[in-house]
Amino acid sequence: MAGQFKIIKGFQDVVPPKSATWQALEEKARALFSLYGFQEIRLPILEHTELFARSIGEDTDIVEKEMFTFPDRKGRSLSLRPEGTASVVRAYLSAGLGKGEAVKWYYTGPMFRYERPQKGRYRQFYQVGAEAIGHAGPGTDAEILAMLDRLFSALGIGENISLELNSLGCGKCRPDYKKALVEHLASKKDEFCPDCLRRMERNPLRVLDCKVEGCKKAITQAPAPLDYLCPDCREHLEGVKADLAAAGVNYKINPRIVRGLDYYTRTVFEHLASDGLGSQNAVCAGGRYDNLVEEFGGPQTPAIGFAFGVERVAMLMDTAALPAPSYYIVSWGERARGQAVELLYGLRDRGVYAGMLTDGKDRSMKSQMKAASRQGAQKAIILGEEEADKGVLTIKDLASGEQETVKKEEFLDSLQKD
Repeated sequence: MAGQFKIIKGFQDVVPPKSATWQALEEKARALFSLYGFQEIRLPILEHTELFARSIGEDTDIVEKEMFTFPDRKGRSLSLRPEGTASVVRAYLSAGLGKGEAVKWYYTGPMFRYERPQKGRYRQFYQVGAEAIGHAGPGTDAEILAMLDRLFSALGIGENISLELNSLGCGKCRPDYKKALVEHLASKKDEFCPDCLRRMERNPLRVLDCKVEGCKKAITQAPAPLDYLCPDCREHLEGVKADLAAAGVNYKINPRIVRGLDYYTRTVFEHLASDGLGSQNAVCAGGRYDNLVEEFGGPQTPAIGFAFGVERVAMLMDTAALPAPSYYIVSWGERARGQAVELLYGLRDRGVYAGMLTDGKDRSMKSQMKAASRQGAQKAIILGEEEADKGVLTIKDLASGEQETVKKEEFLDSLQKD
């Protein structure tokens, strides 16, 4: 039975064994990120709406259509965070680091967007992301991409993931590109959807990010940002490419990647899955945002970051095995049960995962052994009245069937030595 209450549309419960896969993903990400010098930051779920409107862009679909926004009791507009970068930059400045200090931070947690739920996409979804603030050179761009490449390989999905790369240029070269793009879009005006017609007026680059088939067809001959890069931006891109080659990271240049947010400059990228996710195959995305700290009131500070969806990455992974007890205690008789409970907590106090039926019912040895097998225990500790009287334990290997009898104190002492 589903019960009286149903879960809200677009939300999900993450129950075992799915949660074990998520844990394996997050543990490997944390371990790898630390090797690259990234430290964890914990972010609030709620922020002032203006934070996202200013960073993401007021005319983006996220801000206009997808944010969960509401007034608090004092009438201030608050929003559940739809992404992590703006919150990280706000935290960077809130921590008094607005003097260009270099940090490498990563985060995990839920994001919220009111959009149509589909495979791998929920209204509450989880992300793992990282931001390198105060790092200007192309080496940092390549380092982040190499880190992601290693992570996807460690998760066993590297062969299913491809990297696509582009450069959007900077404040010096982008105006010329925008001018050429607007001229092209104007010549195809009748072929675009209403949203894109509006985007042409406010941010024409976002037209390139439209998923409507007619719009995608209309931009096939549009000019590319790569053709308008200034010498500094071209040198930066070549530096990224050189370091990726040295790190052994494969990639493809895709001049149509623009990313849908206002703050990106220079390097932008996406990781795509070759199968397993259908048409919505973007797994990870990010880019450089060298002006966002300044827009938030700090000094001009270079930065680059990324985020990937936990749901989508986990869908590509093999299901992680649930942890199984190293020992399962099987007992019968009043005296033996008392010793069994003492042994159970003694094992756990020593860091050993141990299991036992604790429902208080007098279960047969056969039913307890079945419970041990169901939980995947490696060994059973058999403790009956005879063992209790002699102060010994019978240890049975549930795979081979071999068993031995040992003194209880010697057994516990051996665990402490291990």
